[in-house]
Amino acid sequence: MTLAATGFDVFITVDRNLSYQQNLPRYDIALIVLRSVSNRYQDLAPFGPMVIESLPQVKNGTSLVLDLNK
Repeated sequence: MTLAATGFDVFITVDRNLSYQQNLPRYDIALIVLRSVSNRYQDLAPFGPMVIESLPQVKNGTSLVLDLNK
């Protein structure tokens, strides 16, 4: 997370545990977790518009979980 925070504003992952494994308020980066059935392109592509829409709302040191079923 430290390395990612030096070059990026948002870290996007499918790792649902990352927000529990890291002390997010310690980092100057936001985390977006994609709740997907797999990490295959066809499963992740539909998240594109949701990610773009959520970028202005996500704050550094916090995580946001995106789920297509909600």
